Formats: sequence, structure tokens, C-alpha cells
Amino acid sequence: MEKSQVKWLYISIGFSLLVLIIILFLTINENTVQYLQKINPFFLLLAFLTHILSMCFWALRVQKMSGSLGYRIGFFYSLNLVFANLLLAAITPSQAGGEPVRIHELYRAKVPLGDATAIVIVERVLDGIVLAFLAAFAMIVLADQWKSLGAISNVMVFITWIFVIGCLLLFYIAIKRPDAVKKVVHHIARFFTSTWEIARVEVFVTRADKEIDNFNEAVITFMKSAKGGLLWGLLFSLLYWISEIIIASLILLGLGQPPLILESFVIQLVLTILMMLPLTPGSSGIAEVGAISLYALFIPASIIGIFVVIWRIILFYFNIALGILSSIIIVHREVKSKK
Repeated sequence: MEKSQVKWLYISIGFSLLVLIIILFLTINENTVQYLQKINPFFLLLAFLTHILSMCFWALRVQKMSGSLGYRIGFFYSLNLVFANLLLAAITPSQAGGEPVRIHELYRAKVPLGDATAIVIVERVLDGIVLAFLAAFAMIVLADQWKSLGAISNVMVFITWIFVIGCLLLFYIAIKRPDAVKKVVHHIARFFTSTWEIARVEVFVTRADKEIDNFNEAVITFMKSAKGGLLWGLLFSLLYWISEIIIASLILLGLGQPPLILESFVIQLVLTILMMLPLTPGSSGIAEVGAISLYALFIPASIIGIFVVIWRIILFYFNIALGILSSIIIVHREVKSKK
């Protein structure tokens, strides 16, 4: 990792730890010990395994979507790609910042840069569609649970719809008006390469044009002849988000609490949307405060701090550990390939 990335990793972890310590200080009392005596390790282990399963769904999504474009990528390579993505997501604002890593790893697997970019962008579009669908489902079917959360839930759903519509609009422009996209890229490139030699800038712009064409062709392929990749992508996106959402209910069962399946489904949707906003590195602090604010409506104060700590260990700190392990594997691979 670069020094700047290490700095942001420390900031992300430090901020999260500070918030968690404050939460524990404010919530732990004499009743906490009684609740801890009811812990069921089986469900806590199942929560960890469910998170790993969700990573497998993500890896299968990448593998199937790449395969639909004619590129064969091994499952474990795809899984390592997903793990590597987790580390960068933990140090960038929001938890949706690992796209460059996935694109790079697909490129290293001999997927052209434009096609790799198309796969990753379509992944995000599918995530937005699935989250919007789940939010709409929750608003219609789980109306009582939404009302129990107050006005913030409606705000989060509207933000989701704006996010999805914005992604689809950009996606549409990139497909229908590639020349307009090229003009924007040219202006941005010349702004950031003002100190470069003219020949070097021209080479960069030419390559950018080529990759935009590759991206356009790949997306058109998805829409026309690789619809199977989109269907697989939708299926595994749905499985990924459902498995991530139910982790909270498994943690509650592990702490001897009711699973709050319906309420937790709604809360996790709200938190997922909130954590996608570029507010802090890895959503540190935002996730912890959001979780304790919403779950406080249903969980005893004596145990809610423990719940939030375990939830973040699984979905944040465990991700960082997986990302570091994956980065070591990638560095070892790069060194070996150079030799």
C-alpha cells in the first residue's frame, strides 16, 4: 500500500475505534454481564460464515459476468479480487471505493481495460437496481416497520432512488453518446496533464478513446448477446445483499436476542444506503452511530453496544483483514511474475 493509503487506513480504523469505545462506554452497565451469559457462539460463527458466503456470491457475479463476455476467470482468482477490493473500500469515503482494484485485477486476468470497466460499472448498476427493488419491496410490504423508524427511512429511500436514476442516466449517456463522453474525458485529461508533453498527452487521449470504445462495445454486448451475464449478475447481486442483510439478525440470535428479521431488514437497508454516501473513509463513525440510533428502538441499551461492535467486526474489520491478506497474495504474484 502507498503511504497515503496507509494513512487513510489508520484514520478509518482510528475513527471507528473511537466511536465504538464511546458507544461501549455509554451502553455497558451491570445488566450487560447477564446478557453476555446468553451468548450463543454458533450463531456468531454463522454470521461470519454468512459474510464469507456473500463474498462468494460477489465472486461468482464477477466470474459469470466476465464469462458472458468470453473471458474465463477462476473462482478463487475472482474471490481474491473481491477481497482486495475490500481494503480500498475501507479507506475511501463510503464503502463503494474498491472499483479501481477490481478493474486492475480483471485487467491482469487478460480482460481488456474497457471490458473490465464495463463489468465493474454494470456491477454497480445492478447493485443500485437490487437495492432500489429491496427498498421498494420493504416500503410496500413492511410499511409498519418503516413507520417505526421515523422520517429518516423515507429520506434514505429517496436518496437511493436518486442514486439509481443517476447511475442509469450516466449509463445511458455512455452508451448512446460515446462521443460526448470522449469530449468530457479529453477536457479532463488536458486539465490534469497540462504539464505533460503534447505527444504524451495525445497518446493518453488516444488510449482513453480506445478504452471508451471497448467499454461501449462491452456494454452493448451485455445488452444484446450476453444477457445471460446480466441475469447471473442480478441473481448474485440479490443473493449478496440478502445474505449481508441477514447477518445482523444472526448476531442478535447469537446475543440471545430476538432476530428482528423484518425490522432488521429495513434497518440494514437504511444503513446500506447511508454507508454508500461519501462522508467518511469506509463510513467509519457513520455506520456505528447509524446502527446504534436505529437498533436502539428495539434492542436493550445494555447489549446494543456489544451488538454494534460485533457487527462492525464482521463487516468492517474482518474485511480489512481479508483485504490485507489478498494484497499480500497479489504482491507475491507480481514479484513472482517479474522474476
